[in-house]
Order: sequence, then structure tokens, then C-alpha cells
Amino acid sequence: MKKFLRENGLSLFFTLITVLTLAGQIVVGWYNFNEELSDFGRAPIGFAAYITSGHCMEAVFENWESEFLQMGLYVILTVSLYQKGSSESKSLDKPEEVDREPSPTRPGAPWPVRQGGWVLKLYQNSLSLAFFVLFGLSFCLHAIGGVREYNTQQILKGKPELLSVWQFLGTNEFWFQSLQNWQSEFLSVLSIVVLSIYLRQKGSPESKPVDAAHDQTGK
Repeated sequence: MKKFLRENGLSLFFTLITVLTLAGQIVVGWYNFNEELSDFGRAPIGFAAYITSGHCMEAVFENWESEFLQMGLYVILTVSLYQKGSSESKSLDKPEEVDREPSPTRPGAPWPVRQGGWVLKLYQNSLSLAFFVLFGLSFCLHAIGGVREYNTQQILKGKPELLSVWQFLGTNEFWFQSLQNWQSEFLSVLSIVVLSIYLRQKGSPESKPVDAAHDQTGK
């Protein structure tokens, strides 16, 4: 168990903190939504019903959508774009291990590498593909949750104009929700790329060595 915790500490910590904060968000959102229903003279809804409500789905997936978009773009763009001095960039003047051609004879090579062909082609792009698939799913669920919440608000306000998912995708409301999250994620990437040029964190793989020159690119 001790070995398992040491070898998986980072993923275990972030799994735990994700579950706790997501649960906290959902519980607080449930109370918040029921307070809003009370303001309109409506009866509160149960927790199970809230989880599938537009209010909950919209809040969760509009944030997940931006996270997966950020990471997908980051993985793709760091293949060919560089930033002098940043620990987040590949070296400007020497080849890196990540650029080497996959060899099926390398010890411990994964099955797709040994298989070759289209399986290898898919595998060598699987990280970015996974992020973009997750982005697409989150985008769709954001739209579904968003239109449910929009129509709920219309009903509470006594307005008859209800929208379909496709109609909601064309509204300012949907794109305001998306873009306010996208820009914050892009800012966080910009921050780590630029700040890692001049600032250090001893022991972190996201930082250059403390005594490295500012113009040294890469870890």
C-alpha cells in the first residue's frame, strides 16, 4: 500500500480533490437552485432530480469543456511551437526524446508500437485525441444542460419562448458562458509558459533547475 501511494500520489490527490470540490459544488448548487425556486413560489426539487437538471449540468460541463480544450491545444501546439527560456517548451536547438521515431524493439514498448500501421498512428496521437473527444462530449453536455437551464428560467419567468439545443447554440448566452471559461484557461497556460522563464520551484518537474539561466529552454 505504501508503495502504491508513493507511485500514484499525484493522481490520487487530484482525484480526491476533484471529487470533493465537485460534490461541494453540486450540493451548494442544489441549495442555491432551490432558493431560486422558492423566490418564484415553486416547490424545491430533490437531490437526484437536481443532478440531471440544467442548472447542475451547465455549471459542471461548461467548466470541463474549457479544461479539455486547453489541454488538447497545449499538447498539440507544444509539438511545433516554442518559447525561448520556458520550461514548458521543447529545446530550440537540439532534438528531444519525444520526437524520436517509435521502435517496436525498445524494451517495454506498448502493444500499439509493436503492432504498427494505423494502430500506431492512432496511438501516437492518442493523448491529444482523448482531450478533444472529452472536449466534444463536454461541449455537447454543456449545450444540453444550458438549454434546459435557459428553458427553466423562461418558464419561471412566465415567458413562452423555449429553445431547442441547436437554437441555444446560436445565442449570446451560450457563447458568453463558453468564452469566459476558455479565456481563463488560455491565460493559465500563458502564465505557466511565461512565468517558468524567470521563476523557479525547486523539485518540481514544471520548473527549470533553480540555477538555470533564464534563456535556457526546457526542463
